[in-house]
Amino acid sequence: MTPKNISLLGSTGSIGTNVLEVVRAYPERFRVVGLSAGKNIRLLAAQVREFSPLCVSVADEKLVAPLEDMLPDVYDGKIFHGSPGNCRVATLTDADMVITAVVGAVGLLPTMEAIKAGKDIGLANKETLVMAGRLVMRTVQENNVQLLPIDSEHSAVFQALEAGRRQDVDRIILTASGGPFRRLAAEEFSGITPDQALAHPNWEMGRKISIDSATLMNKGLEVIEARWLFDVSPDHIGVVVHAQSIVHSLVEFIDGSVVAQLGIPDMRIPIAYVLSYPERLHLELPRLSLAECGNLSFEQPDYTRFPALKMAFNALEQGGMQPAVLNAANEIAVEAFLDGRIGFCDISSIVAEVLAASIDGDDLELDQILAADSRARKLAEQEVAGRRR
Repeated sequence: MTPKNISLLGSTGSIGTNVLEVVRAYPERFRVVGLSAGKNIRLLAAQVREFSPLCVSVADEKLVAPLEDMLPDVYDGKIFHGSPGNCRVATLTDADMVITAVVGAVGLLPTMEAIKAGKDIGLANKETLVMAGRLVMRTVQENNVQLLPIDSEHSAVFQALEAGRRQDVDRIILTASGGPFRRLAAEEFSGITPDQALAHPNWEMGRKISIDSATLMNKGLEVIEARWLFDVSPDHIGVVVHAQSIVHSLVEFIDGSVVAQLGIPDMRIPIAYVLSYPERLHLELPRLSLAECGNLSFEQPDYTRFPALKMAFNALEQGGMQPAVLNAANEIAVEAFLDGRIGFCDISSIVAEVLAASIDGDDLELDQILAADSRARKLAEQEVAGRRR
């Protein structure tokens, strides 16, 4: 069997390290040809030594020399950096599939370049479709490539859709864990600390995604992503809170049948499915025991206590630059919260203020999307400065 060659963007993050775990378990099936990472060069160096990629990139130019010093007689190629480096890894000639596992707007450009280069995409960077869903999916069609979802919720929908025809789908229902503050009284939100918000009850995730989960913005971004991934109108996408994180999402068909995908909360399952699709790999993981799970509960999300989710629905319905603006403002606000510059409740209010600004553009023009992103970030920084704790 000829191995599938993979370029991995975001190799040192939570998703990236899980991708490499799957690759490690199936060396005869997969070969890593490209690695890009952020600032964790010690882990990246270990990955380069283990997987011998053809192309390597880091976030900043200042990290290139230290990384080179860690790889004497191991890697003799050029080490790239920044967005051009990500794009170099994403368009590597030898790559069959690009896994986009970086966090934030930084994933948009290399994903677009990979699609244009004819690479299949394993997408774990939801911001790519939040910012430019219409443009990205049009480019996917024009280049006749596959874009497969890695997020557990979208992977669940993707799998459940196999049960029927796309024209027979009535609703997509995304599940949300509810985060660590599902039962916390609203009056206590102002005292939430970054450490508390980072303590997700079910999943091990990166810092930014953990905060998004705590505000439910992550679910809002996933709603926007689902709209473009599955070509479903916003009014046919729903969200339910499912604290156990066993049912990963559901699809309701026009005859009333509801098909769900269940499993333990482990990202290696959707990652392996994307890497091997349409096959499935045997994974040495604990099996789901429904008897041990006991009751599975579902409830409506509280849009009053978690306004970010409603803002995401509204941004999707308004269209244009609103989803890109939502994402940009949220990235700035989350970073400011993690840095201790604003409070937890300020995250959603800052996003709301920036959304209220008039930022226009054509969502089929990449330069206009990026301009709206830049403008929204500047406005969000101004809001952060005005609320500095």
